[in-house]
Amino acid sequence: MRWSDRLFRRQGLPEGGWPAQRVLITGASGGIGQALVDELAAAGTQLMITGRRAEALAATAARHPDRITAVPADLTRAEERQRLVSAARQAGCTMLINAAGMNRVELFTEGSDAEIERLVALNLTATLQLTRALLPQLMVARQGWVITLGSTFGTLGYPGQVGYCATKFALRGFSQALRRELADTRVRVLHVSPRATRTAMNAPEVEAMNAALGNAMDSPARVAQAVRSAVERGRQEAQLGRPERLFVRLNALLPGVVDRALARQLPVIRRFIGTSETTP
Repeated sequence: MRWSDRLFRRQGLPEGGWPAQRVLITGASGGIGQALVDELAAAGTQLMITGRRAEALAATAARHPDRITAVPADLTRAEERQRLVSAARQAGCTMLINAAGMNRVELFTEGSDAEIERLVALNLTATLQLTRALLPQLMVARQGWVITLGSTFGTLGYPGQVGYCATKFALRGFSQALRRELADTRVRVLHVSPRATRTAMNAPEVEAMNAALGNAMDSPARVAQAVRSAVERGRQEAQLGRPERLFVRLNALLPGVVDRALARQLPVIRRFIGTSETTP
């Protein structure tokens, strides 16, 4: 057995490493999802990618023609979700990466019922439904994986992100409960919490707000590298950013301190946010 194979087996992936994996990545038409495609294709992984923008998926697949199968789908539609699941079963997928999602940066009082429903439908409901449908396939694999892209705002409630926080808090609880429910199976569950990420979908106001507040922003490629590293190390949780890890712990232990710190940021947040829709 090669040294690299022993490393993968000990730390997170079975013998064969990434080239032996068959990975389904949602939200692959842009942002972190697209960066994950490039990261894992470069590692030799066979990928099935999905998203709502067929042209963007085709362009991504063209960069790695021998590695990628593109299956456009709207995950909030049951028939399209089922078509994707059928394709993933035929391909023998062993890993699901839930990277599809959206954000609505606005004051909660300025939103609408339709916007809340759309946010919950994509970020939460479709993710749970897709994962449940694919689990039988993952459970018969030598080692299956469910990886969900959450957010720092899945642990830390933040002004201007109320609806988004609600869905990301839920995804974190979903991942934790699913991991415990599958503890006696061969499926591993990983929850990754990126901090602010610089993507083409971010509204200029969001970028300006983060700059004014001094919030660090990662590139999608940096997040993709962190996901790969977390899998290889066999992690269950991964939080990006040292200051964010500290702030999350402080929020758990002394939430009043965080309340006061964010109250001081509130005038700046109110100045910048409107109804800017972004994709993580």
